[in-house]
Amino acid sequence: MTAPNPPAARPDVRLVVSDMDGTLLTPEGAVPAAFWPLLETMRNRGIRFVPASGRQYYTLEKLFARAPEGISYIAENGNLVVHDGRFRASTTVEAALVHDVIAAVRASARNLGIVVCGTRGAVVERDDDPFLAECAKYYARLDLVDDLLAVDDDVLKLAIYDFDDAAAAARQEFDAFADRCRTVVSGPNWIDLMAPGVDKGIGVRALQAELGVTPAQTVVFGDYLNDLEMLDAADWSFAMADAHPQVRERARYQAPANADQGVITVLTELLGGQVRLGDRA
Repeated sequence: MTAPNPPAARPDVRLVVSDMDGTLLTPEGAVPAAFWPLLETMRNRGIRFVPASGRQYYTLEKLFARAPEGISYIAENGNLVVHDGRFRASTTVEAALVHDVIAAVRASARNLGIVVCGTRGAVVERDDDPFLAECAKYYARLDLVDDLLAVDDDVLKLAIYDFDDAAAAARQEFDAFADRCRTVVSGPNWIDLMAPGVDKGIGVRALQAELGVTPAQTVVFGDYLNDLEMLDAADWSFAMADAHPQVRERARYQAPANADQGVITVLTELLGGQVRLGDRA
């Protein structure tokens, strides 16, 4: 992470946005201990920190319960933006699409599970331990119901877990819905189906407008395909070293892997003024 001509002055960072899994969080899914002092530094300097994730808002809120002040959230892959404790934006999926996707999952020969992600929490009907264990990582509010079609809630997105290959499942099972929703492969095993036009980048731009922050004042970190659009919203866009190839191509810079605390390494440099960045990701 060296550059022949580093900037002469510390960047005027006002907004820091980071994906969670594969980016900020450790491989075990925890916030690194070294992040908390950096969060305090950002808060003292008036820099807003934003977790941006496919995870449920209530799960993100729990992750940062230790130091909740000065944090906004982009949850459910951009479907929900929370700023100063208030829900600023949310986008819902039409009821007919919810019905049809649930039917497709039930009929599929693949090993699939579906999470219906609503404004009040998430619900599942598949009850085996391996599936529920995967869901528990991302959904702090998760209920088991007899019939997903009987649930009465506004649906933010539909999350499908494929035990083998999410990218293949997206092509084989959900291409048929391409004209009705946005399909995002958000991890090796997860697929998110959302309203058209929704992504994390929409959430970043909404917060930039709210805070009066420019792309030149914005730092973004990501590692997977659901991070692509939010990288475009920042001049300081970083792909993790082990990110998906398309993410490394889209980002301006590269950070060390999450296992090597890459977000912390870069933020320490940016906030300390010792900027040694220049190589494109």
